[in-house]
Amino acid sequence: MLSARTGAALVATLAFAACSLAPDYKVPETPVAASYKTTGPWTAAQPADQLRRDGWWKIYNDAQLDDLEQRLIANNTDLAAALSHYAQALAFVRQTSAAEYPSLSASFNPQRDRQSGTRPLRVGGPDQYNTVTLGGEVDYEVDLWGRVRDSVAASKDEAMATKADLASVQLSLEVQLADDYMRLRGFDQQTQVLRQTVDAFAKALDLTQQLHGGGIVSGLDVSRAKTQLSSAKSDLSQNLAQRALVEHAIAVLVGTSASEFSMTENTALIGLPVIPAGVPSTLLQRRPDIAAAERRVAEANEKIGVARAAYFPKIVLSAQGGFQSAFYAGLLSSPNTFWAIGPNIAQYIFDGGLRRAQLDSAKAATDEAGAKYRGVVLGAFQQVEDNLTLINDLGTALEQQRDAADAAQNSVDLALNRYKEGAVGYLDVVQAQTALLDSQRSVVDIQTRQLSANVQLVRALGGGWSTDDLQNTEAMPTLVSNDAGKAAGKQVQ
Repeated sequence: MLSARTGAALVATLAFAACSLAPDYKVPETPVAASYKTTGPWTAAQPADQLRRDGWWKIYNDAQLDDLEQRLIANNTDLAAALSHYAQALAFVRQTSAAEYPSLSASFNPQRDRQSGTRPLRVGGPDQYNTVTLGGEVDYEVDLWGRVRDSVAASKDEAMATKADLASVQLSLEVQLADDYMRLRGFDQQTQVLRQTVDAFAKALDLTQQLHGGGIVSGLDVSRAKTQLSSAKSDLSQNLAQRALVEHAIAVLVGTSASEFSMTENTALIGLPVIPAGVPSTLLQRRPDIAAAERRVAEANEKIGVARAAYFPKIVLSAQGGFQSAFYAGLLSSPNTFWAIGPNIAQYIFDGGLRRAQLDSAKAATDEAGAKYRGVVLGAFQQVEDNLTLINDLGTALEQQRDAADAAQNSVDLALNRYKEGAVGYLDVVQAQTALLDSQRSVVDIQTRQLSANVQLVRALGGGWSTDDLQNTEAMPTLVSNDAGKAAGKQVQ
């Protein structure tokens, strides 16, 4: 049985093994407002809950956008790289966790040796002989100061931060695709306006040529009409070129060659959905980049414990044993056994300030991570406020611009009628038609910018993500929600 002294030593060892030298962790304080500054009747959502988790983009009720997002999740190369990076983080957790358990090794070493005839202090023995060793060893570090546990905890926090990074990459790519899709649809609407304008300008040119043939107007009016028509055609060509670039960008996002990808024109309007903004404090749970920054603060804090533990002795319990003989026959016999057991205690005496520097570095890294966390949080609040402001003010501007477009259309109708009657010159018609074109294109531009701000608000609010997604870091996340999405990702539209 164990002696009282041995038992007391064991109890003390177990008590020390439960300690950690890392500071008590506290999330860095960051100013959080009670509500958002920008408000509007469109911000209230009933029920005012979080965006859906199985595809936030479905709030736009667009089947083509849904198909593209599924293809992005299945095929995007940046997302695949982020997933592989997370797999590395999980593997590193398993690496550090291995130190919590004893290590067992075995060896078999048969060899033929020759002893030097002039070896110093040689005492007899043959010049040539065999040595056969079969043995094993068990080592276990007694984690008195929490070095191993803090290392494991730090690796787990890094894995959680990497998982949040993965979610942040996925959300960013989904938002980028949705934003490009909104821009593409905006270019389609601009194309429609420009084609209608080209038709209108062509009819105006024909009218001017007829009036000129009858001697009613001068050749200057014909030149002005031709100039106006050519400029509109040039704007149409430029618009189509810009659309092609956006289409190419979408192809890359969904993992398809730009040379094999195309999207038909679609001028249907996309409704502006209501985004449940909630209150500012919910951003701390709904933004994956905030969660990643916070976990890295915790990781840096635990590494302070690792640096402090380096000041104390490292204790490794070791046991080894096996069989050793000069003959293969009868190797596994009692006379050939050997064994050794005992602790290995190592304590540094002088290291030239190495451990002090490592501890200072760990503390500075924690301060750095805390500052970055506060910066991410403040930046998140700014992004929400920016996009709330844009949606609100662009909504007002859109109504005003539509009124301007209606007035410009009325001006064109009046100018053409008076021009036919000879009451005004063609310059008045040109000015009215140019104002109409500018107004119509501005309406489309504001609509597109408002939709873009709406999409960016989704990103600012964290999409359908929450910190609950970090709880299980033992398994790889499922990026594709269903088999249909995987199949869609393999098709070229």
